[in-house]
Order: sequence, then C-alpha cells, then structure tokens
Amino acid sequence: MNNNISDTVKMEARGISKSFPGVLALNNVNLKIYAGKVNAIVGENGAGKSTLMNILSGVYSEYEGEILLNGKKVSFKNTTEARNAGISIIHQELQLIPYLSIAENIFLGREPLNKLNIIDIKKMRNDAKNLLGKLEFTKDVKTKVSMLRVGQQQIVEIAKALSFDVRVLIMDEPTSALSESEITILFKLIKTLTARGVAIVYITHKMDELTKLADYVTVLRDGCSVGESAIKDIKIDEIIKLMVGRDIKEFFVKKEHAKGTVKLKVEKLSLKKKGNSEKYLIKDISLEVRSSEVLGIFGLMGAGRTELLETIFGLHLSNSSGKIFIENQYVKITNPTDAINSGIALIPEDRKSDGLVLDMDIAENISLASIGNVVKNGMLNTKMELDQADDYRDKLKIISYSAKQAAAKLSGGNQQKVVLSKWLVTNPKILLLDEPTRGIDVNAKNEIYKLIDQLAAQGLAIVVVSSELPEIVAISDRIITICEGRLTGEFERKDFSDEKILKAALPTN
Repeated sequence: MNNNISDTVKMEARGISKSFPGVLALNNVNLKIYAGKVNAIVGENGAGKSTLMNILSGVYSEYEGEILLNGKKVSFKNTTEARNAGISIIHQELQLIPYLSIAENIFLGREPLNKLNIIDIKKMRNDAKNLLGKLEFTKDVKTKVSMLRVGQQQIVEIAKALSFDVRVLIMDEPTSALSESEITILFKLIKTLTARGVAIVYITHKMDELTKLADYVTVLRDGCSVGESAIKDIKIDEIIKLMVGRDIKEFFVKKEHAKGTVKLKVEKLSLKKKGNSEKYLIKDISLEVRSSEVLGIFGLMGAGRTELLETIFGLHLSNSSGKIFIENQYVKITNPTDAINSGIALIPEDRKSDGLVLDMDIAENISLASIGNVVKNGMLNTKMELDQADDYRDKLKIISYSAKQAAAKLSGGNQQKVVLSKWLVTNPKILLLDEPTRGIDVNAKNEIYKLIDQLAAQGLAIVVVSSELPEIVAISDRIITICEGRLTGEFERKDFSDEKILKAALPTN
C-alpha cells in the first residue's frame, strides 16, 4: 500500500456539537478519518456515534463545528450531496423496502435507463448480481427483500453502498446480523477497499473486531470524544475503560446458583421446512432446563437456533412435532397465547420489528403482553399502566425521561430492557432469549448479563441463544450446540472450551 495514501487524513470533524430538544447529543467532538485505513468508532449506546455519522453523511445538516474533506471545508445539505462527494453510510437499522426485489433496492432512485428512457431491468439485475458477487452472495437478485433473513438483508445494504463511487464508507455495526462465514467475506472486502485508498469508518460493539480489523480507534462517551489512538498502541481493557469510565474488573462475573427441579423439558422437537416435507429446520431435539439454570444454545447462523425457540413458543404448529413439558406436566402449545399461559416468555432476536411497537411509549409497550394487568372495570387504566412501567424502569434501570417516552427514541440497550420488562410482567417460569445483546454496547451488555443472573437466582429457567461464543460461555451454566438443525454437543460449565464448543457447532462435511 502507498504510505502517502494510508497516512493521509481523508476527512476530519472539528468541534462538532449537536443538540436535540432537551439533549446535548454531541459536545465539541473531534475525529480524524484516514484514507486507506479502518477507523473504528466505539462507545456505549447514546455516546453520540450514530449522530456523528449522520452529520458526516448528510443526514443532519444543522450542527456546530466544521467538517473537512481532503482538507477543504464542506457542508452537506442532504445525503445525496454527501454521496456525490463519495461518502456512503450503511445504517445499523436497515433502510430497505421489503416488497421490492434485491436489485430494485440496490438501485432505488438511480435505476439505469435505456434509450427510450425506460428502466433497463436486465442491466439493473446484472449490475446487482456483479455487486453481490463481490460479497460472494448468490441469492437471485429478483428475490423480494422480505424473503431474506436479517443477515442477508445486511449484505444487500452493503452492496447498495458499494454501488456508489465510495471514498469514505461508514459502516454502523455491519456484522451484528452476519454469520461467521459472511463476516469473513466482509472483512476480506474491507481489506480490498482500504488497499484502494477507501477510508472505512467502522462502528462496532465487538471488541475482538478492533484487533482483527481496525487501524485507528476513536472513543466517544456521553457525546464527547475521550480518546484516539492507533490500535497497536492501546489495549482493549483501556478502550473499555475509556468507553464506560471505569475499570473492566467491575464487569460481569457469573454467580453459582443451586439448581432446582426441571422447569422445561422438550422431547424430539422437529420443524419441517415449509413446502418441503423431506427437509427439516430442526430435527429430533430434546433438552431440559432446571429452575435457576441458564442453558446456552450455540450454533452458526442457519443452524436452527431461532426456529427452536419459536417452535417451543408455539409459532410453527402446522410444521412441527414433538412434546413439551412444563414442571413435568405435558402441555399442548398451539400458539403464543398457550405458551404465555403456560409460563413461557420469548424475547425475540429483532427487538425493533418483533419485540416493540416503536411509535408507542414505554408504558404501552410494557403492558402489551399482559394488558389484563392494567384493565379496570373493562377499561384501560393509564395510571396503573404508568405505575407498572415506572416500577420496571426502576428495577431494570431503563434510562428515559419518563414512561411516556417513545420506544423509538431509546438506545438499543434500553429498548432491550423494555422488551424484557414486557415479558417479566407476565410472571414467566421459563425465559427464552434470542440474541439478547445484539447491537448493544459493552456496558449495556454487562447490565443484561447481570439481569439474566439475577433472574436465574430468583428461580427462572433461562434459555439463551447467542452467536457470540465468549458471551454464551460467560453467562451459561450449561451449553448445547446445534448444527444443521440437530443437537451436536452438550457441555457442563466445568468442561467449557471455546475450541470444543465451536468444533461441535461446525458441519462435519
């Protein structure tokens, strides 16, 4: 690589401040982005990372301070002006139209036209196929986005950003929904882009990605820039301390709890693939979980982890078979209402689309799964609803100005706490958690881990699905592995080994 390119400051933010009603989101923030380098931005949810990126990419045009591009002051009125200057952003919250195809999403608003000024569908599809080929993604570009899983949609977002002549590429949590193989491909693409001089701005909560990928790191805390360093000159523990303002030694350490009786038992649970009677998403899975036990489920994306939890929760009755026992009693779960009435709660993987109604406030979201708790004389009692929400805001330390704050305005970690509150109000015996810390910062993760531990201490039986091996090892009493829909391993805590657990989760051929 050309050293002159790699050492050049491509873009710079100087003294950036940005306020929203009642909130100072950024306070005199400075940032240097180097060409041909991966410039990582880290910080807790609410630290100001996304606000700063939205300023750099033209989403917000009103702010204090100045932005320099190639040493010259610039001011973007909108994202189109930013893109024309070579700056593209891949948002963590996907910006795709579900009922349009992959190709239509990639070129939305910029469709290629033929001589008759009509959209050249063949060229659009070919161009989309070529872009996705760089990401080793082979899905038919005519497929509607609504048919894709979250990880596949993320790849489409990346392809969309690459369709521009990009010189600065901002990636906000790009691996949060990707499988290990997809992450490997993405990292390879990033290295190709930086070798061409593209500056990558990389927001992440995964500390291991810093050592694997980043050249520089900038730390934000409470809307301020509190540290900047070449990654080779700083330790991960120091970065975490800068992020949260305290030492890593104060972080989560799992406690041992005496295990009680079996709360949940599953026998030979299977789920057939829709439209194909010969293929299974999960096949003959049996497991049990005791009170005060945290059972971790680990597997690669597509292994059947989410499908297992959804089947237990009654979401796939027509295609599933097997038996479920609650406290040694056989229960027939035909839908989620049966599951809730049996004492099962499911915190879904995608909190924004499946866990929350974003336009509703905290109180309304918390009461959704147990509306009877806040009904009096056949009418919704808003005071009871607010009191209930305030109780859980206090218990789970949900940071908000009131229980009337819209869920959409909360940070990822606080949104997840609202989802947890919604289900804890149902007084469950069994708690199913699917990727409970996806897309939240290291401090919020720590709080979720502590909460899981506290709930286990109270006697709940807890099942946690996670694609992060260090996480599943940290919080679990026992771990099972799933590969291609089948149970492939089981490990007691004393036998936990990253190598053995990962090996059990990998296909054998």
